[in-house]
Amino acid sequence: MKFETMDGNTACATMAYKLSEISAIYPITPSSTMGELVEKWSSEGKKNIFDQTLLVKEMQSEAGVSGALHGAIQTGGLATTFTSSQGLLLMIPNMYKIAGECLPCVFHISARAIATHALSIFGDHSDVMSTRSTGFNMVCSSSVQECYDMALFAHLLTLKTSLPILHFFDGFRTSHEIQKIEIIDDEQIKSIYPYEKLRQFKDRALSPSNPKAMGTAQNPDVYFQNRERTNILYQDVLNQAKQTFLDIKDITGREYAPFEYHGAKDAEFVVVTMGSSFNVIKEGVDYLNKSGGKFGVINVRLYRPFFASEFVDLLPKCCKKIAVLDKTKESGSIGEPLYTDVCSAILENNKDIKVIGGRYGLGGKEFNFDHAIAVLDNLQYEFKNHFTVGIFDDLTNSSLKIQEIQNSDNSYNAKFYGLGSDGTISAVKNTLSIIGEKTQSYVQGYFEYDSKKSGSLTISHIRISKDKINKPYTSKQYDFISIHNFNFVNRYNLIDDLKENGIVLLCTSLDAKSLDKNLPQQFIDTLKSKNAKLFTINANQISSKYELGNKISAIMQTAFLKLLNLPFDYKQEIKNQIINLYSKKGTDIVQKNCQAIDDVEENIIEQQFNHWVGKEQEIDQKTNDEFFDNVISKIENLQGNNLPVSAFNIGGSMPTNTSKFLKRGISNNLPNWIKENCIQCGFCTLSCPHSCLRSKLVKNQDADQTYSDAIGMKDYKFKIDLSPLDCTGCGVCVKTCPAIKKALQMQESSQILENCKNEHQKAQILQNEQSIFAKHTAKGLQFVEPYFEYSYACAGCGETPYIKILTQLFGENMIVANATGCSSIYGGSYPVCPYTKNKDGNGVAWSNSLFEDNAEYGFGMAMTINQNKKTLCNLIKEILPTKNQKLNDLLVEWQFNQECNFETKNTIVDLLKNE
Repeated sequence: MKFETMDGNTACATMAYKLSEISAIYPITPSSTMGELVEKWSSEGKKNIFDQTLLVKEMQSEAGVSGALHGAIQTGGLATTFTSSQGLLLMIPNMYKIAGECLPCVFHISARAIATHALSIFGDHSDVMSTRSTGFNMVCSSSVQECYDMALFAHLLTLKTSLPILHFFDGFRTSHEIQKIEIIDDEQIKSIYPYEKLRQFKDRALSPSNPKAMGTAQNPDVYFQNRERTNILYQDVLNQAKQTFLDIKDITGREYAPFEYHGAKDAEFVVVTMGSSFNVIKEGVDYLNKSGGKFGVINVRLYRPFFASEFVDLLPKCCKKIAVLDKTKESGSIGEPLYTDVCSAILENNKDIKVIGGRYGLGGKEFNFDHAIAVLDNLQYEFKNHFTVGIFDDLTNSSLKIQEIQNSDNSYNAKFYGLGSDGTISAVKNTLSIIGEKTQSYVQGYFEYDSKKSGSLTISHIRISKDKINKPYTSKQYDFISIHNFNFVNRYNLIDDLKENGIVLLCTSLDAKSLDKNLPQQFIDTLKSKNAKLFTINANQISSKYELGNKISAIMQTAFLKLLNLPFDYKQEIKNQIINLYSKKGTDIVQKNCQAIDDVEENIIEQQFNHWVGKEQEIDQKTNDEFFDNVISKIENLQGNNLPVSAFNIGGSMPTNTSKFLKRGISNNLPNWIKENCIQCGFCTLSCPHSCLRSKLVKNQDADQTYSDAIGMKDYKFKIDLSPLDCTGCGVCVKTCPAIKKALQMQESSQILENCKNEHQKAQILQNEQSIFAKHTAKGLQFVEPYFEYSYACAGCGETPYIKILTQLFGENMIVANATGCSSIYGGSYPVCPYTKNKDGNGVAWSNSLFEDNAEYGFGMAMTINQNKKTLCNLIKEILPTKNQKLNDLLVEWQFNQECNFETKNTIVDLLKNE
């Protein structure tokens, strides 16, 4: 028996590669890993079970993928692809064709929410449910092991039935969850492979040696009949599926079925679900049945075709009520897809069973043990239909009440707080791989990170257990908590869920005396009340020593494994991983990382904090911005899950001009301005990716000693002002400075932060004076306030300075049609918007449609604007001349200059005064 540690995407891609000849791909989150892996393996010459190297082609879009795949299978190729969300929807037209022509292939889907009122990169079933009428058979996996096994099942079944299969699993929850799974040998796969069906498929391929016409046009006299011709194939799917499951059991010992029942034999209350929620409900069923409950759960593994009789036969004879869980929402329907299928099955089979339906997990919302209990309790007691679980619906009252229940968790639980792009998640994955391979323990890893990718909080969760782990949700209590950025301790409650006698590892440059002054009192009190141990390490100092930049992940990984006290040479295992990862970058980088690892043990310090008092908690200041105080602040404090339905705007819009409130303070180093060296060129402020540096131009009497004389403007003073809590420490400003002696120098933030905050606060009071320099020059533009600031872009981003300059030139007249991508994430990630407005309320209007259509989207906007302008012109012609001569002159002036916004600005202001 062979085990390997991997995530759901890797498990699925591993099997898909073995059983395919051709793959057309277009990566999309969260399925990207699968396409990237098969492309990597192909480039390395890896062989499939047919001793071939998979042919992989990346297309221009998902629509192109489905077209290429259609052609590949039409000519006899064993083909596969990987996608999700809008990418899957772009494939729908070809999916109808592929199914209608009875062509075998497999689409593997990391199921993800479809963009509706907002984009979500996280998982639910709305994408796969949109394809259920295409004719594809649909198979669902509920765990990482099943991703591997059901991928095999799908590739076998598609040949046996001559019908395409859509194999899906929960995006992120399963696709990115790491588990230790059992691997199937290639020879075992070959022993059950349907080679005769493969020959038949190849024989009917489109070929000049066996010519035929496909994809014809048919008239009403024959289309209907031909459409019904495939019924016989779908009717045979159940038998073929059962046999294939038996074949897989023969080589693995793992037993699967189209529908899987778990629970009491005499259950009166049954939940029907699919995906990772099955294991959560199963745990809830076992918990309640121990105290006399009569509960059961059915996992729908083969969703299309939906075999109603097979489903009903699996229900316990004394079943009275059924609750169906759907991980999607169909607005306006009588119920969601699985619910309506179950209702139909009960009705068709004349069963006297009451059925209710509910929604859960939309957009990746966690579905945990407490939620499962709420669903089961509702089924037994309240019987609320069309319910929601996991949210608070204070408008339509659909949500179920949640009670916190302490259920046993015998695993070792650890949590790691990292900063997006600092390598924490990758290091935790590597740690799980080491523990999984070098011990007999089972491991699980799950990772929380938002769409902003870089510079935001990431949370990595791991479980380590002697037993198999079937808990697809995060833990309530942790044995170990690691904090990789000291600034987090002042922003979040990080250790409230630490277990008694737990361990906290904190990355900081502060010594014990300084920690006492800088750690929040609540943080220290929690450590004391939990009888915890606190260890610190200055990982940034070690990283700087070996020129590793901000990559502290391997250092923190080593510290964790040291404190975990594992019975093997963990340092050598980490070094082996580094050699594998970085050897292509040269021996120097490998050597530096290995030296850093050797320095870790002697730099771990156990702090004796019993006498510490800590600093008083800062009281959150109200901003008088209703949206920030009621929504943004709660989301930023990790309380977004508790917001009620009424907190949100219908349609999903959010106000602009809110990023200024965040003050994340994530940088370990800040640029310090040296006025004596500054030539006042403005290059540093123009190149700053986050608009954190601003040039200030004020009158002599308003300036203090921190300003210098303004070059070229007598009686004025100049300075470079830094917003330190918005700076990401990228250093672009320092690199851009053209002065012989650099006018900016990076310094450790702890040394200059308080002074920078005070200076910035004073500079904020003063408005920039009018510059004599032209706005279209770097010298002049530096004094123009941008309409784009403090975004979530990566530190040192090369795109955002151009957006900022664009807004400086045109911001109060801009409407943006934004393509989905980095610019939509740092520009439009709910709830914070970096686009601003001026004191008159004018600013950038921003909107995003899709990845593929921003040109058309913007063109449509321009059409409406031009049409409105024509209408306005016609109205003006109708009212001219007017009796009001001044108004008349202004209208004529507007007509003459209407194509130039700069010329008409003052005219419009005067017109509004004379309306």
